[in-house]
Amino acid sequence: MPGGQVQVLRAREVPLGGIRAMTVRRTLPHRDRSFIGAWCFADHYGPDDVDETGGMDVPPHPHSGLQTVSWLFAGEIEHRDTGGVGCLVRPGEVNLMSAGRGIAHSEVSTPATTVLHGVQLWVALPSTAADTGRDFVHHAAPPLPLPGAAGTARVFVGSLPGVGESPVPTFTPLLGAQLDLAPGATCTLTVDRAYEHGLLADTGEVSLDGEALATGDLGCVDAGAVELTVAAGGAGARAVLLGGVPFDEEIVMWWNFVGRSHEDVAAMRSEWEAGSQRYGDVPGYAGPTRRIPAPPLPGVRLKPRGRLGRRLS
Repeated sequence: MPGGQVQVLRAREVPLGGIRAMTVRRTLPHRDRSFIGAWCFADHYGPDDVDETGGMDVPPHPHSGLQTVSWLFAGEIEHRDTGGVGCLVRPGEVNLMSAGRGIAHSEVSTPATTVLHGVQLWVALPSTAADTGRDFVHHAAPPLPLPGAAGTARVFVGSLPGVGESPVPTFTPLLGAQLDLAPGATCTLTVDRAYEHGLLADTGEVSLDGEALATGDLGCVDAGAVELTVAAGGAGARAVLLGGVPFDEEIVMWWNFVGRSHEDVAAMRSEWEAGSQRYGDVPGYAGPTRRIPAPPLPGVRLKPRGRLGRRLS
């Protein structure tokens, strides 16, 4: 992709697993691009009227080889995991869970939730950290002024130069920030030229470097840019800016697992199905089923994916 050009990834609608199969808009992974930095998965959902959809109820399920980043615009979700953490996810507060070798968790919208709206993001762990221990970090990200009084930003992961930074630890250099743009605002952001970036459009009319993005679109810019220009329509806009140093490892991502080979993922699945303590048990989940069973592996070998999509050989 030529320098400075915006690659637009259109979202596809998929059902979120669980008792209540809430529909989400997924941009990563995409056939044309696997990552923004180490961000390897991006689901955008809502605003959902919980009275109509039933909200979110995702029973205990496993993860390995990744970190999950939960970020809400509206609503409240109760998180429980096998590391013993019970925590509420609320708007403006990031929950980052490190699966490492293995963890299981549940996600349930609370009775107080009337509208559910947010993003669920995953970060691929580098091979040097793929077997690290379980961890969980919670951080309330305050609104910080954008340049030129263009609005505010909540930096929930990494650093946005000239705006602010988050204390949340990551294993590779990353950026995650909610941008709330004032009506008609245009904002030029200074960014790290070593990073590639993606802007996920949430609400309102928004553009990235002059490229208009529809709700759920992810506009991507390769490493090398020192500035990004975001602009809002007359009603203002909200978007999520992601970034990171290009992730040059190939991964096999299947269901809730990130490995380096078909055999890695097959072992992860087998241990979950066997009830291995690699994942443990989630205390306190009171839903109608104890756990989500893993789907069958496909009848072909799982192939690694690199930065720009699936490897051809």
